[in-house]
Amino acid sequence: MNNFFLSALFILAAYLLGSVPFGLIAGSRIKGLDIREHGSKNIGATNVFRVVGKKWGITVLLLDAVKGYVACVLPAFFGQSLVLPFQLLLGISAILGHSFPVWLKFKGGKGVATSLGVFLAIAWIPTLITFGLWILCFAITHIISISSLVAAVIFPVMIAWRYAGTSDMKFLLPISLILAVFIFYTHRANIQRLRQGTEKKLF
Repeated sequence: MNNFFLSALFILAAYLLGSVPFGLIAGSRIKGLDIREHGSKNIGATNVFRVVGKKWGITVLLLDAVKGYVACVLPAFFGQSLVLPFQLLLGISAILGHSFPVWLKFKGGKGVATSLGVFLAIAWIPTLITFGLWILCFAITHIISISSLVAAVIFPVMIAWRYAGTSDMKFLLPISLILAVFIFYTHRANIQRLRQGTEKKLF
């Protein structure tokens, strides 16, 4: 099997893995409902937390993160080496799969939890620091969207700090900036509600 075909298979597998709608499955299996018709109508962990319950919201968050992580290390399961640029490509595929799943007419989640898993696999130190700040922001505000937007801004700064002067910087910093823009894009409705003062606290 040539390298191009194998790489294409890994990219497709990463997208399909990312597109597994754990939030939709949780709503259907646990409460017999379509999560897309309740709450914020999003399939992500936050809406599952509100509609299905705290335990299941946390479970979906973890599963969405795990699928991002696994997508980035997938070649290792088949004896292939893990090269940073290709790992980033796999991670992007998984995030796009989560946010634009083919099974759900390309209407998925916002990509935060899956991004967490992706970058835990690729750049775990800045990712853990950013996640710690996300937790702190959430503890203060109790608003998921604010915490996610703050984390999106902080993450490129953490990448710049951790990888300054390394060859990995030229790959990681641009992707982290693109990710920040993407997170702001997927949270555009939340941003509008924040401006209006109508964004709900999680609890």
